[in-house]
Amino acid sequence: MVNFSELFKASSHLCRFSPDGKYLASGVQYRLVIRDVNTLEILQLFTCLDQIQHIEWSSDSLFIFCAMYKRGIVQVWSLEQPDWHCKIDEGSAGLVASSWSPDGRHILNTTEFHLRITVWSLCTKSVSYIKYPKACQQGVAFTKDGRYLALVERRDCKDYISLFVCSNWQLLRHFETETQDAVGIDWAPNGCVLAVWDSCLEYKVLLYTLDGRLLSTYKAYEWSLGVKSLTWSPSSQFLAIGSYDGKVRILNHVTWTKIAEFDHPTNVTNSKTVVYNEVEKAPAVNLEKLTFPPNQRMANALFSIKTKYDVVQAPISLHHVKPPADRANPRIGVGMLAFSSDNSFLATRNDNLPNAVWIWDVQKMKLCVVLEHLGPVQLFQWDPHQSRLALCTGNNKVYLWSSAGCTSVQVPIEGDFKVTWLSWHPSGDFLILLSKDNFCLCYLEGEGEAVK
Repeated sequence: MVNFSELFKASSHLCRFSPDGKYLASGVQYRLVIRDVNTLEILQLFTCLDQIQHIEWSSDSLFIFCAMYKRGIVQVWSLEQPDWHCKIDEGSAGLVASSWSPDGRHILNTTEFHLRITVWSLCTKSVSYIKYPKACQQGVAFTKDGRYLALVERRDCKDYISLFVCSNWQLLRHFETETQDAVGIDWAPNGCVLAVWDSCLEYKVLLYTLDGRLLSTYKAYEWSLGVKSLTWSPSSQFLAIGSYDGKVRILNHVTWTKIAEFDHPTNVTNSKTVVYNEVEKAPAVNLEKLTFPPNQRMANALFSIKTKYDVVQAPISLHHVKPPADRANPRIGVGMLAFSSDNSFLATRNDNLPNAVWIWDVQKMKLCVVLEHLGPVQLFQWDPHQSRLALCTGNNKVYLWSSAGCTSVQVPIEGDFKVTWLSWHPSGDFLILLSKDNFCLCYLEGEGEAVK
């Protein structure tokens, strides 16, 4: 059974569940709305000094901040003490990024032109400064246990990594990396290995220990256009590297060598691969005849429960977009990839095959499912507790896949509600579905029910 809440306002995808799953925060221009997840009633309403551009919960769900980058201001609010408030003003230094430290008591602000990162303490009101942060795709990374921070730095036209102890923000290690122009870093979930990857002009992934020792260097090929995306498996056993050549390469954590290579061809030819093809054949729903009880927040009806996917036998040709040769940042290569929470599957999207999601069996290291849609896939995300994938394609539907099967469910809301972003509740029982200016909740009752 699938149910939906009514529609609520939210600006620019500003809608987040609290880490403990009890609250739902949404930003509507300059207002921050805190709701109870179960009843969706408003618990707190905070007014900010300007239009909110970013919201983020502290790890213990006791605080939430709103960043207003245009004004260089961050405002922090307390759920336990609504009258308490905090304002951080970066002044003339400006502000381009803000984030919580894992302890939920420090805020890291990156100033304009990446001149420095300022660490503000809510407890002691002290300020620490980290110099030389590099302006890159993913230049800051915390270990999962919150003990250490890794930072990419750029000095004298060279890349460096600095490791800080988060308890006192003291420098632990500082070392030069063997990169030409590093664009990202990411810790393994166990916090033992740091992956560093080079710009798209050179294929290079470097793996460092906590003490700065180079464990391994991986290069798939020598020619230009290298790493486009990278992710660790939850167990830290595998590192998946999405490349501009349309392939995903899997490294193992013992020898740091390639154990599998997944290709994304235009034509799926393996007859053992299950291909679900979305087709427009489901009956239309007459929204004018729908009536809901006035006090009922969820529509207790499943619209278009019959799947809109057809199972297609290979070979099948997928929708292909030829990237323009005369433009920068062409839409080629594997730009999205994510492991399921139980380590069983890997989902990928090749950007020049934008309508398809590829699902790979991690145990067998082979392709098991391809989901082909009528429109380009905007986002996909795994259920935090089981191998269930939710995705959206910018229309009024949410798509769900598990090993039991897959379905697309139409959101029964009048008007132009196009799902362009989604996120699972920490329990995995329901989702936020967001359009540009609105959001609703999608409730999934019963494990596996949504995909039978």
